[in-house]
Order: sequence, then C-alpha cells, then structure tokens
Amino acid sequence: MLFLHGIGGNRRNWARQLEVFSRDYRAAAWDARGYGDSEDYPGPLNFADFWRDLERVLDHLAAPRAHLVGLSMGGRIARDFALQRPDRVASLTLANSSPGYDALSAEAVAAYLAARRAPLLAGKSPRDIAPELARGLIGSQPAPGVLEELIESISALRPDSYLKSIEASVTQDRAAPLERISVPTLVIASDEDRLYPPALARAMARRIPGAELVEIQGAGHLSNLEQPERFNDAVLAFLARCR
Repeated sequence: MLFLHGIGGNRRNWARQLEVFSRDYRAAAWDARGYGDSEDYPGPLNFADFWRDLERVLDHLAAPRAHLVGLSMGGRIARDFALQRPDRVASLTLANSSPGYDALSAEAVAAYLAARRAPLLAGKSPRDIAPELARGLIGSQPAPGVLEELIESISALRPDSYLKSIEASVTQDRAAPLERISVPTLVIASDEDRLYPPALARAMARRIPGAELVEIQGAGHLSNLEQPERFNDAVLAFLARCR
C-alpha cells in the first residue's frame, strides 16, 4: 500500500494509517518531489511528473502492483497513475479529491489560488500562513492535536515547490477521463469539506465504473487526520471486498 499526501502535506500526515495498515499490508507513504525529505527540483513542474515519480517509487520497492490511497492532490496523482498504468494498481482510494480543476467554478479556482499564492508572493512564509489556512481546511470535530499537526505540516512547505504544484494543478490537471478508470475504486468524501464538497465526490463516483462512495461525518478536507478511525475502517472494508 502506498499513501500519497495532499498539496500542503507530507508523508507524516499518514502516521495514523501506517500504524494500522502495516499489520496486514506492506505500507508506505511518500514525500512527493519538493515535499518533506524529497529534494527540491529546478525549473517548472509538469503535473505528469508526479505519476512518473510514483512509478519509480514502486520500482524501487519492487512492487509490481499496489493499493494506492491518495488525499486531495495525492488522489489526483493516484488517479492519473491508474489511468496510465492500470496493470500496476490493485485498488484506488480517492479521498477528498477532484477530477481536475475544470470541475470547480471559476470563482472557486480564483479563491483557491488567492488563498494560497498571494500571501507567499507578498513575502509571507508558509509558517506565516499556516494557522489561517489550516483552520479553513479542517472541520468542526477534528481528533486531538490535528490542528497543530496540520499547521506544522503547512509550515514545512518549500514555497517554490508549493507554488509550482499549485500552478501545475490549476493549469494542467483538467478533464481527467474518469470513465476509463478500470481498477476497483473507493471515493471518500467528508461532510464538512469546503474545498471539495461531497457533491463533487458523488459526481466522481458516478463517473468511475463500479466505484464505491463513503461519506465521513464530522471531517473537513483532511479526513484521514480528522477522523482516522472512520477513515481506516472505510478503507479496510473496501480492501476486504477487493480481496
């Protein structure tokens, strides 16, 4: 199993999952290029670089196939990999994710860009913007310590890599052909996710052949952090059905 973090995260966001899933699976979480302990990189980002990196990670782990679990941007990366390399995907879990930025209104995209890009371009650091951004992402009932953990995660971002990820997402990640996904798929939504609301997840699930949908109550955009037991139970039940 490989867990893929969101645009403001790193592999440590999956600690509550690795502890549980490693009991029955060979479980790992990555730092995407430019995040966490993965090196930064020169030049612009092509969003397809992420799924190509994912293939290299699986090769390094000598894993012919893997169950992929991606949150937000991580879900979009996992989705692209499943479309490009379906033979290497045992199952796909898309949590609090989207089919691409054309699925959002122009106003929603503009608000997303402004909230994340403008403060950094104005000279603020990730640590400066972390508290307000974190509070806007989580729901009303997060597990203890989640807000502080998310603030620390956002504070650790590299501004250049983060901005490149945002730009590549908005300009390149558009109109994914979800109808072509051919692997067992679970779509997870949260009732308090203001960035990717449940209606978006429902529409995604309808487009993916045979996809299952789970809506987690009491969580915002970071369902795996905010409601880890509900998240883990949903994924474990889905994997059991896949077997």
